[in-house]
Order: sequence, then structure tokens, then C-alpha cells
Amino acid sequence: MAKSDFSFTHPLRVRWSEIDQQAIVFNSHYLTYCDIGFTEYWRRSPLPSFVQMSGSGHEFFVKKAQLEYHQSAKFDDELDICVRCSRVGNSSMQITTEIYLQDELLINAELTYVYANTTTKKSTSIPSEWREFLNSEVKLKE
Repeated sequence: MAKSDFSFTHPLRVRWSEIDQQAIVFNSHYLTYCDIGFTEYWRRSPLPSFVQMSGSGHEFFVKKAQLEYHQSAKFDDELDICVRCSRVGNSSMQITTEIYLQDELLINAELTYVYANTTTKKSTSIPSEWREFLNSEVKLKE
């Protein structure tokens, strides 16, 4: 993929607390970066906010996360977190995230989210109007 394949990009500057003794971003922080990207992607969508969603008794839970590391970010690097919905099912969706330093791909990730009841933790159907919007995102890049 390329940065242009994404409908949403969020900038992030690497903070001192995120680097390790090797002077690079500690690997677990990339999952946080993916979460930040997804949160901002969702915030800018026409879909209900996470606060509204949790008030309804349903939320998205991460079921699977897969990351591939290509290069490392360093302190004070200005990164672009690129996010798009790459698959939508009845009760789950896959979010593709790529993290770039300028045009250099550092990380690509696939996160599968399941929409579920917050009490029972059982999956439930993603509302059809949400699926419609998310499917329009998928089709943009087919």
C-alpha cells in the first residue's frame, strides 16, 4: 500500500517516554499508535462517538492484532498514522493501519474489532448504517 491508499491520516510526534535504551520507539507503543489512529479515524467519521456507543451497552473490542515492523521511529520523529477500514462483516471489522516517517513505511498493522455487548461480551451485529459507511471506505480502495 501507499499513503495515498488511506482515507485518513493522523500526525503524531514521538515522545521521549516512548523510546527505549536502543533510542528507538519501544515495540508495544506501536499498538498504542494504532489505537490513537483508530480513535481519531472514528472521531472524524459520521458514526456515533465511543462515549455514545458505550452508553448504548455495545462497544468494539480488539479480537486480533497483527503488526509487521519494517523500520524504527526515534525520539521527536513526526509520524503519519494512516488508517482505513479494509473489511466489514456482520459483527466485526478489520482496520488497516500503516505508520510512516515521511514516505518511509515503518509499521503495518491489521486489527480485527468485534462489536459486542459490554455486559455479556457476546458479539452482536454492527448497525447496518455503520456497515454502509464502513463498506464505502473498503470500496474506495478496491
